[in-house]
Amino acid sequence: MHPGVLYGLRRVAHAAPTILFIVCLNFALLQLAPGDAADVLAGEAGSATPEYMAQLRQNFGLDQPKYIQLLVYLKQMLSFDLGFSHRYGMPVTDLIMSRLWPTLILMVPVFIIAVGAGALAGSIAARNLNSWKDNLISTASILAYATPVFWAGLMLIVLFSVKLGWFPVSGMEQVTAFHVGTARILDIAHHLILPVLTLTMFYLALYARLMRASVLEQSSMDYVVTARAKGLTERQIARRHVMRNALLPVVTMAGVQAGAVLGGSVVVETVFAWPGLGLLAYESLFARDLNLLLGIFFVSACLVVAVNLIVDLVYSMLDPRIELR
Repeated sequence: MHPGVLYGLRRVAHAAPTILFIVCLNFALLQLAPGDAADVLAGEAGSATPEYMAQLRQNFGLDQPKYIQLLVYLKQMLSFDLGFSHRYGMPVTDLIMSRLWPTLILMVPVFIIAVGAGALAGSIAARNLNSWKDNLISTASILAYATPVFWAGLMLIVLFSVKLGWFPVSGMEQVTAFHVGTARILDIAHHLILPVLTLTMFYLALYARLMRASVLEQSSMDYVVTARAKGLTERQIARRHVMRNALLPVVTMAGVQAGAVLGGSVVVETVFAWPGLGLLAYESLFARDLNLLLGIFFVSACLVVAVNLIVDLVYSMLDPRIELR
């Protein structure tokens, strides 16, 4: 079997206890929140008798001790059953799958653009140290990094949606238009521009600053001096040696930031009413839909593990000295 496949299987086996710990920890933390699904449903109804509340909790299994609820939930997960959403009246798995692909549509472009453009901007700034290019990129990176994501999203909506009318205010597509095929893809892409731009600004600034520092560090290494002594041009040194080594900390940070991108998507999806996991988590939190929240946390943990596995594979390709074991 290919070493990469064996490494992936071993990483998945090692990740299983971690995900199990995350599930148990999230369950314990959510139990600390006041109220439950029965309280929310009774509050929406306006009033409820104690008998009705007791019946609701019995139907939802909330009358059982907490450790029993946890054991029942873990038993369900072994059969890939994430439970039932009392708020939406459907299985959690079906609900998450319907909201997962909008989140992936948002996250994947953000991740690719932020890492790619950030690394490029950082390398340009480092190669033009103390020039106007370096000052421009550094200043823009600091401003973008210091700007709150929700405020940036609101300002983009005010400028490009309300004032100029170039992009829609919210949503993932124009549902009433009934687009299909290419027309639907273009409609979704049109709605996607502002959310991607909002979330990308912050992470692009982070990777640009990191890449700039990494390139400057690598440029002072002995192997660069040796390469110059051998007659290589600056472009060849940058392409063959400096860039490849400077990308290592950027790739490492990309893996670490995978979970942060998911967290940022909650804010962006809420601001732009993007129907993904972030908005679903926000709604389920106020509905005290613990099964749904636990399912979202579980899927998010699996996504982070998958991204870190990909990062490790990319890391081994950038640095041949690293073996997959």
